[in-house]
Amino acid sequence: MRSRPGLLGFRISATDAAGVDWPGLVSTWTLAGELRVFDAGWTSDHLTDANREHGGASFESMTLLAALAGRVPGLWVGVAVASNTFRHPAVLAKAATVLDQVTGGRFVLGLGAGWHAGEHEQFGIPLPALRERFDRFESAVGVVSALFSEAARRPPGVTLDDPFYPLREATNEPPPVRPEGPAIWLGGQQRRGIALAARYAEGWVMPGNRPGDVAYFSQKRDEIRRALEAVGRDPDDFTFAGQLNAGGSPRERREGRETALEFLRAGADHLIIGVPGRLGADGLRRMATEVARPARDAAG
Repeated sequence: MRSRPGLLGFRISATDAAGVDWPGLVSTWTLAGELRVFDAGWTSDHLTDANREHGGASFESMTLLAALAGRVPGLWVGVAVASNTFRHPAVLAKAATVLDQVTGGRFVLGLGAGWHAGEHEQFGIPLPALRERFDRFESAVGVVSALFSEAARRPPGVTLDDPFYPLREATNEPPPVRPEGPAIWLGGQQRRGIALAARYAEGWVMPGNRPGDVAYFSQKRDEIRRALEAVGRDPDDFTFAGQLNAGGSPRERREGRETALEFLRAGADHLIIGVPGRLGADGLRRMATEVARPARDAAG
C-alpha cells in the first residue's frame, strides 16, 4: 500500500477577508504541529475570497504551503483542490515536486477543473465552457501523472501528444522523493470525473462547497469504489476524504464532532476539518480538543 495521510487533517481558511493574516496563520499552523492530533494540514486554492462573487483576500496556495510546511514537521500537507485553470500542468507538477521535496514525500496534490467565475474575470484568466474545461482538466491530470512517473526522472523523459499540453522528451529533475511522485487526489463528481479518478488518482476529496454532507460523500464513495473495481484496482488502497467545518461556537463544534463520527461510519479514510481563520490558534485548539480528538478516539 502506498504511503498516505492518516485520519485527521485541519484546514485554516486563507480566503476569509476577516481571517487572512500571515502572523495568525503562522501561529495556528505552529500549534497544529505541536498538538500531536493531526496528520495533515490543508489549504484551498483561490485568488480571491471564494465566498464572494468578486474580490476579497486570499493567499496563493502553493507558495503558502511551501512557507508553512516547516511549521508542521512530520505532517502531510495538501491543497484541496488546485484549480487547473490557474497554472500550466507542467508548472504545477514542478511546484508539487518542490513541496514533495520540502515535506519528505508528504504532499497531496488535489486537483480540480476550476469554477469561481469572479476570480477568473478579475485577473483575466480564461474560464472555458464546462465541456472544454473538463477536457483540459482531463489532459492536465494525464500530463501531471506523466511528469511524476519513473520515465520522467531522467532523459530521454516522456513524450505525450496531448491536444492542450503536449510534452516532448520532458523530464522532471530533480525528481520527487516519493517513489510514485506526489499523491494525486481528484474532486470529480460526475461520470467522467469518477472515471478519471479511477484511472489516475490515489484519493478523492469531496467538494469544499458541500462540507458535512455525509449522504453525498457516501453516494460518491460507492460510485468510485465500483469504478475502481471495474478497472482492476483495489478500493481499499484508495483514500476517501470528507470535509466538514467546526466553527466558533460550542454548538458548532458539537455538531462538527457528530458529523465527523458520521463520516467515519460512512467509510471516510481522512477528514479535513475546517476552522475559520479569524479564530486563530485558540479556535484550532478548541477544535482539536472537542472535534478531532474524539474522532480519533472513536476510530481507535
